[in-house]
Amino acid sequence: MPSTPPEPDGEGPREEGRGPAGEEAAAERPWWDDPSLPWAHEPTKRDMVCWTGIAIVGIYALVMLPLRPILLTYTPYVLAAVSGSRTAVVMIGALAATGDQLWWWGWLIASISIVKFDWVYFWAGKLWGRGLLEVMTGDSERARRRNERAERFALRWSVPAVLVTYLPIPMPGPIIYATVGAAGMSWRKFMVVDIAGAVLLQGLYLYLGFRIGEPAVRLVEEYARYSIWLSLVILAAMVIGMVWNNRRKARAASAA
Repeated sequence: MPSTPPEPDGEGPREEGRGPAGEEAAAERPWWDDPSLPWAHEPTKRDMVCWTGIAIVGIYALVMLPLRPILLTYTPYVLAAVSGSRTAVVMIGALAATGDQLWWWGWLIASISIVKFDWVYFWAGKLWGRGLLEVMTGDSERARRRNERAERFALRWSVPAVLVTYLPIPMPGPIIYATVGAAGMSWRKFMVVDIAGAVLLQGLYLYLGFRIGEPAVRLVEEYARYSIWLSLVILAAMVIGMVWNNRRKARAASAA
């Protein structure tokens, strides 16, 4: 019986982690050949800049999470400027109903702020395609189903999909932006649609706050009494979640 010819280098299933040969092969793999990274090649300068940008966005989001309640009660204009918060825009509209004349400034800065990081994910989609989606999904089956639905929606309805990310529904914006970027939407078209959608939807939130008026102002004033405690609870939940995830990963690694 003729012997089976050996497979060419780089083809066939990987056997890392199965015996000394697999461990040696894993050790010889370059640092960038990692399934937790979005690229399938040695990263270029553009890859590294974009990946760093995504990391900065993630850190920014974590820092802002416990600060949102405090900033909203301090002044909604600050929260609108740093996060584009819809709640802050509604509050600015409510203040406009009570005589505040700077509502147009709040509308402008909130519209700019809410789109400030969208281009990073759009660029990442152009660079890595589905590689980014797989990294962002991770091991969660629930996240995988949600992201796949968002991806299908974005592939079929690119412009409406970008606009939908500004509605208060569970539609993952980064997945939408990366998908339309990978699908070939131009930079000009994306920026026009993204900014126009932000201005329009933020204007609707502003109008909502204006229609509510003084009751919304009183509600936020009452909320201010407990905002610091809410921030501490959010911060504690973040720390507990990170500790629990680290322990779970450590147990999984030791079991393997």
